[in-house]
Amino acid sequence: MARQFPADCLAAELKAERQYRRLICRVGRWMYSSGHVVANEGNLSVRLDEHRILVTPSGKCKGRLVLDDLLVTDLNGEVVRGEGQPSSELLMHLLYYRSRPEVRAICHAHPPTATGFAAAGRALEEPVLPEVIVGLGKIPLASYGTPGTWELCVGLEPLVRTYDAVLLENHGVVTCGPDLGTAYQRMETVEQFARVMLTAELLGGPHLLSRAEVQRLFAARHPRSRKSFVLPLTAEPASVQLAHISPQLESAAK
Repeated sequence: MARQFPADCLAAELKAERQYRRLICRVGRWMYSSGHVVANEGNLSVRLDEHRILVTPSGKCKGRLVLDDLLVTDLNGEVVRGEGQPSSELLMHLLYYRSRPEVRAICHAHPPTATGFAAAGRALEEPVLPEVIVGLGKIPLASYGTPGTWELCVGLEPLVRTYDAVLLENHGVVTCGPDLGTAYQRMETVEQFARVMLTAELLGGPHLLSRAEVQRLFAARHPRSRKSFVLPLTAEPASVQLAHISPQLESAAK
């Protein structure tokens, strides 16, 4: 195999970075055209390597981004390539990248129905749709923190290592993934689930899946997530749910 010289490595890095720039601009257009963001809302990022990320700028419409709008920063948030300021939500992105090395992309938006649940202080945790249980487990609610500050990260930090999609109280939604396409698809899933839940509630309330059915669905998930999923409510009566919990309580008391 031919030896790869530094100039070749740099050329390969720049080529990969340019492809990521195109992808971020494309996903930004998807977010904007889907109504997940308006005006200058939302932000996107991709991890380029273990030291750098590519992130959208502050004050730019995500539906009208061009390649040179994007900025490269280090994991301390310092700009190493590009002009202007990175997204004001960069701290939230850095929290994910520092906490989960396998995460390669972050998507933050304000999809209206899911954000409505966040504004009402309601998580999306009910076991209703099989595809949501298999794909995301549940979608918790992070307590409110001022956007663009570490206060937001304080409420989010306990959830980052466990969940791939989180509602941000009175704010919006953040999703992560091994690539930007997956992170964006998870954003779509959250908004679609919120729409279904709102419709179901208008029709008298959703039908919850049984514990046994949820366990069968959840067994198909990645082992990392399987340990962390906590089912807050199922179709069984309270007495049946307590019967499942009681042995655990007795064991803990000994």
